Amino acid sequence: TFQTNIRTELKNWKLNLIQHHKLQVRQEKEKHAAYVKQLCNEMENMKELLHTYEIAIARKDEVIANLTQALEKQKERVELMRTFTLWRIQHVKANQEEYANRIADRHFRTVLMKKVWAAWRSLREEKWKDKVEKACQLRAEDVCIQLTNGYEAKIAELTDALEEAKAEILQLHSERDQYEDTMKKAFMRGVCALNLEAMTMFHGK
Repeated sequence: TFQTNIRTELKNWKLNLIQHHKLQVRQEKEKHAAYVKQLCNEMENMKELLHTYEIAIARKDEVIANLTQALEKQKERVELMRTFTLWRIQHVKANQEEYANRIADRHFRTVLMKKVWAAWRSLREEKWKDKVEKACQLRAEDVCIQLTNGYEAKIAELTDALEEAKAEILQLHSERDQYEDTMKKAFMRGVCALNLEAMTMFHGK
């Protein structure tokens, strides 16, 4: 009887141990399944976050490419404007030099004509006397008046043209400065918008 009781006790103890072990195994399996499920959820979340980052990076690259292209176009426009302005300045200077050369040449011819007239009058003074002298003097005065009037009209015309060219050059300089300032402001607004979009996106995530 004592042996039977011992065997029964051992059998019960064995059964309890097996049940306890099964319970522990079942609990461990449940913990393992929950942990695997958590890891899967975290993996899915990481995949979604990675996809969001990829989209954001692609948008950022596109914005940078657009800004770079706009800056290149603006640089080309500014260079063309600068070249055109330099050409206009050189053109105006060339016109001024040509006008100064024409005035100097005409003055030289006028002085030479006066000297020739004085010499001719001196040689012919004895023969032609008062009549020829008066006629020549009237003719010379008429020619001088006509030349003077023509020179004054031409000087006025060229002066007006020079003033218009200077005004146009000043306007071109002003337009260029305004255009450069506008592009700088546009570029800064684009950079600020890009940074704001990136900060909003990363802060939201």
